[in-house]
Amino acid sequence: MSLLPIPEVTISDATVDDALGRAVRVINPLLDVLWGTDPLGLKRRGPGPGDGPLDKVADGFGWVLNAADVPGTLAWDDMDVDARINWWVWRVGALNTVAVAFPGVLGAVGRRLPIQDLLGFASQALVLCAVARELGVSDHRSQVDMLAAVLCDRTVSDVGDAAGVDPAPEAIPRTPLGAAKALWNLVGLLDAVGDELAKRPHPRAPFRYLGMLPAVGAVVDYFGECGALARAAKAGRRWLDRQSPRDS
Repeated sequence: MSLLPIPEVTISDATVDDALGRAVRVINPLLDVLWGTDPLGLKRRGPGPGDGPLDKVADGFGWVLNAADVPGTLAWDDMDVDARINWWVWRVGALNTVAVAFPGVLGAVGRRLPIQDLLGFASQALVLCAVARELGVSDHRSQVDMLAAVLCDRTVSDVGDAAGVDPAPEAIPRTPLGAAKALWNLVGLLDAVGDELAKRPHPRAPFRYLGMLPAVGAVVDYFGECGALARAAKAGRRWLDRQSPRDS
């Protein structure tokens, strides 16, 4: 119990819309980097005529990328929409969830830290925008409305329409460091919506209770957060399916 009364602060729709709008302007260029980065031309590489040591190494890396169904590879071309969405959820999303679940090492103490909801919100926002793109929805306004509806249980389309046209997204260097900086910037932007972070889909009750145990809490949190991410992706897809054709 607090010794001093803490005033209740209501975050306006305009504040949520602004924060999510800025986040989407980071997320889409970041997804472009994840999709398009291929400085050595390995993604489209198939068995070639070269038989030198470097050719064999390049063929090996190309095979690994294809086996992992990385966007831009020949294997990715053969995947349908459902398979691509699952890739974003269970490959990229599952990797991001490692960071989301890490505070669980501290058990119940870790759950009192705001970082878990912040990282979880950012991870879900990234995957939701990727899902929207795979469904052909790349419109900035539609993606912001989707994030607000699925992650914050808010309708901000009227606020966004009144705000005017959003500025063009900033370019992100196609390097691991550039992607890492963009992710950190995304976390900072989403921190502005404060209590809205707690509205995102969370692990189900059994995972939350077991996640309070020290040490093993991180493992439990990981599987719980993976389930929450999958539910968020499904909710985002349902939301997009309900929208009018003009949003696609």
